[in-house]
Amino acid sequence: MSSESVKDDCLAWAARDPSGVLSPYKFSRRYALGFPLKAGFRSLYAMNWLYLCISFFLCNRGPKVTWEVLFRALGKDDVSLKITHCGVCYADVIWSKNKHGDSRYPLVPGHEIAGIVKEVGSSVGNFKVGDHVGVGTYVDSCRECEYCNDRDEVSCEKGAIFTFNGIDADGSITRGGYSSHIIVHEAYCFRIPDGYPLASAAPLLCAGITVYNPMMRHKMNQPGKSLGVIGLGGLGHMAVKFGKAFGLKVTVLSTSISKKEEALCVLGADNFVITSDQEQMKALHKSLDFIIDTASGDHPFDPYMSLLKTAGVFVLVGFPSEVKFSPASLNIGMKTVSGSVTGGTRVTQEMLDFCAANKIYPKIEVIPIQYVNEALERMIKNDVKYRFVIDIESSLK
Repeated sequence: MSSESVKDDCLAWAARDPSGVLSPYKFSRRYALGFPLKAGFRSLYAMNWLYLCISFFLCNRGPKVTWEVLFRALGKDDVSLKITHCGVCYADVIWSKNKHGDSRYPLVPGHEIAGIVKEVGSSVGNFKVGDHVGVGTYVDSCRECEYCNDRDEVSCEKGAIFTFNGIDADGSITRGGYSSHIIVHEAYCFRIPDGYPLASAAPLLCAGITVYNPMMRHKMNQPGKSLGVIGLGGLGHMAVKFGKAFGLKVTVLSTSISKKEEALCVLGADNFVITSDQEQMKALHKSLDFIIDTASGDHPFDPYMSLLKTAGVFVLVGFPSEVKFSPASLNIGMKTVSGSVTGGTRVTQEMLDFCAANKIYPKIEVIPIQYVNEALERMIKNDVKYRFVIDIESSLK
């Protein structure tokens, strides 16, 4: 195969620098020049490094020799997915703008992916062409450690490979769901139940699982118990929805009175408290069994800890710059503080099935890809109810 036959087969939008501005981009998901395999991970594709080196050598020996590159064919365990929708997560802002100093440009964001299977590898048994499938925040892991064996791959001892801006097993940079299609090992694909809208499924693969996973881990699915939700955004509104589905009494804890009607009348919360109102906070003292904190802005923790009952559980899923509270807030009352990120493949599939069975849908604003830069800026300003979802299929041409 000559270099002339190599085509950029994937349409996308990418950031080129820390400005974070995204624009149209083309790349190939099927062809690669090849890299040494990352130690500790299985090869996703057969990469013949010696063959590649010989090709480079021969291509410089004279004009009559055609330069060849390796064809990265669909692996036997791979699923090729036509992306129809991709949710917009704050992680897209962070890495597009290089907030952590590790962004690799060009960077194609997006890890809340929903779409339709267009091709499967020869050994794929769980999916077929035409199935509705999702891909979340990671696309590979070691598949050997105790966490991977327990299908908690997000906790992989060697580190899960992120869906975008990660280093794949073949050494290439992973590119996310702001694109026309993606190829993923079937173990990291999720079946979207029949009849569940693809646009609604996308945000579940990060925002949804980020709150569902700790809720299940800490047994928050006990009807009659009480839940406090700090922050009413993409994650917080899903915590409210799950809480109500579990039969909990849900209180939204917010700094903004403007969210009260939405919380009570649209999302179905039982109570709404302005956290700056000392009387309202005092009335909640030692009344909550659980609190899920979705806020990433800096905020005090002691006032919230005082709302927990004895043996209450406080779960942090946001990322403030620091967490500080008095030891007395923890020790007195035997309280538990826990952190959480997304979730493994087992609990993620469970969540998708639960949402379909209970008709739980995130509240979304569907946008064309051409609006994504404005959407990211609006997200920074918390100007969205409650998740942007890009209509990839209709707008990415």
